[in-house]
Amino acid sequence: MKRVLEKEVKPAEAVGQFAAVRAFIDRNFQHFNAAVLKDACRAYEQLLAGGGKMFLAMAGAMSTGELGITLAEMIRKGKIHAISTTGANLEEDIFNLVAHNFYERIPGYRHLTKDDEEKLLNRHLNRVTDTCIPEEEAMRRIERIIFEYWKKAEEKGERYFPHEYMYQMINDGALEKLYEIDPRDSWMVAAAEKNLPIFVGGWEDSTLGNKFVADFKKGNIKKISIVKSGLEYMDALIDWYEQTSAKSPIGFFQIGGGIAGDFPICVVPLLEQDLFRENVKKWAYFCQISDSITSYGSYSGATPNEKITWGKIAKETPSFIIESDATIVAPLMFAYLLSE
Repeated sequence: MKRVLEKEVKPAEAVGQFAAVRAFIDRNFQHFNAAVLKDACRAYEQLLAGGGKMFLAMAGAMSTGELGITLAEMIRKGKIHAISTTGANLEEDIFNLVAHNFYERIPGYRHLTKDDEEKLLNRHLNRVTDTCIPEEEAMRRIERIIFEYWKKAEEKGERYFPHEYMYQMINDGALEKLYEIDPRDSWMVAAAEKNLPIFVGGWEDSTLGNKFVADFKKGNIKKISIVKSGLEYMDALIDWYEQTSAKSPIGFFQIGGGIAGDFPICVVPLLEQDLFRENVKKWAYFCQISDSITSYGSYSGATPNEKITWGKIAKETPSFIIESDATIVAPLMFAYLLSE
């Protein structure tokens, strides 16, 4: 089943839809995870109303799940001020931007046999739950384009972070003729327009990261250092956090677990316990959407209270765990927050 473009929703219509979502949540979400969702939204609004900033940590396959439809608007409306994400989410938003019509959706994915999976492999369709990313139209197409930016940087003796190379492609218009969705629904396009700070721990664990190392191994790229490292991302995050927290409280909104969340949340104890900075501001809000069962020994399933002992949040920090599917919860929360 090919992905299809839904009926275009104009900005004014979207605002009306967001208001309807907010009214529905206010009326119906009274208890359990639903009530936590609403409470987290209201605390989010209070942080921003008080001059705070929000940091988004995004794991999972949110880009392939087209979270950009609401996330891009959150960025444009100034409700997200920096992002930590996996290398996969970074690139998969761009894959969807240029190859949307070639994606295939498999509603009955739970019933696939190993033979069915092998048939998808032979068709060069990489499955993410119910959605297959087309290798040639998405991955190879972008690989060929971004390679030119890597080579240009090498020739000029320049170095950039992974997301900066992608910003260059977007801002130069190198992808525009390939767009297959409304660019308003791409969170990377919105981020590039605002030059939003992005931090990517472990970028090498991505399709483009793998391709970059392969090009280096083959001799197509001579200097592996033209892509800045995760350690340099942490260094940049320290600077961003210190400069931003000096003026505004910063909240931490986490989707899923893993490195996208683990990497940035450590900046606070790093400043306090390793750099011995004084008067370090803790994260001023914490919310995690996760379907990881609360557990002991699983960081993704750890409760917010545990973060107090690590010096990441304070006992006064408004903290929320919404135990549910982020592909359902995050768009609802973003719609609620965009209803103003």
